[in-house]
Amino acid sequence: MRNRLSLTPRQYRRVAYVALAALTLIVLSGAAVRLTDSGLGCPDWPKCYGKALPPLSTHAVIEYSNRAVSGLVGVIAVLVFVLAFFRRPLRRDLVWLSLTLPVGVLAQAVLGGFTVREHLAPGFVMGHFALSMIVLIGAVALAWRATYEPGARSRSGDRLAVWAVRGLLPLGAITIFAGTAATAAGPHSGGVSGDRVHRLTFKGVDTLNWVVHRHATIAALFGVMVIAVWLLYRRRGIDRAIEPLTVLGVLMAAQGLVGSVQYELRLPSDIVWVHVGLATATWLALLWAVAAAGRLVPREAVIPSAEPSVGAPSVRELETVGR
Repeated sequence: MRNRLSLTPRQYRRVAYVALAALTLIVLSGAAVRLTDSGLGCPDWPKCYGKALPPLSTHAVIEYSNRAVSGLVGVIAVLVFVLAFFRRPLRRDLVWLSLTLPVGVLAQAVLGGFTVREHLAPGFVMGHFALSMIVLIGAVALAWRATYEPGARSRSGDRLAVWAVRGLLPLGAITIFAGTAATAAGPHSGGVSGDRVHRLTFKGVDTLNWVVHRHATIAALFGVMVIAVWLLYRRRGIDRAIEPLTVLGVLMAAQGLVGSVQYELRLPSDIVWVHVGLATATWLALLWAVAAAGRLVPREAVIPSAEPSVGAPSVRELETVGR
């Protein structure tokens, strides 16, 4: 039975990419729930108004549909983990990486329940999105490692180039986190009129403008650093991360354009959704770049030079005697 269900490396790679696509989809569907003011469409969890099925209300159906999609993604995550044991040859690294997916989806479900019970409190909503980005790290790592066999890609000896790409990761994470703060202070609370939803107001009525401008500053710095790293790779003639860095640069330019437009138009929900989608794609491109940059060659141990023994003849002395 186990031999019949065995998967080739190519088949398991496809499964890993399906999981990555599903985990990306749930981020977009979750953003749609918030931007359609359906975050409290079902005021309880896991049921909806105490029933297994939602009432025929637009907001309730949207919120419950997102929960159904989350359940499907959870099934896919569990399936990816189980199928890792049937891959031939078996790789323990893929088993451990695949385990992060169902654990992450379960954590998302629990955090989502607390988010609803806390009436979409900003900290819970921001944490919900941040956890989605963390789960995507495991999904990208799984898909990438499933693509290559151990030792198939040579390690890099250029420490500056590799660490330059890795240094983009925390800056990108801060940029996305600042974006979630801007959303938490913005007009899209996730609830309909009359719902009690807390917002970020630490700067009073000027909170939104303050957060947006900080977010824009951090994003601009991130964009400049992406260009600098891209130029570094071009200058050194390193091709292994040029493609993801190029994609990352294009996405950052698109993000800047969409972000400016949505701010001037007073944050319409459809453009905000596009902004969230581009942010997710940017995060995936950044993870791709880090993976493509590769691992570093271990530092070679410094072997001390052997001291000549006292009284031993040198090579030149031996050559003189020979002559």
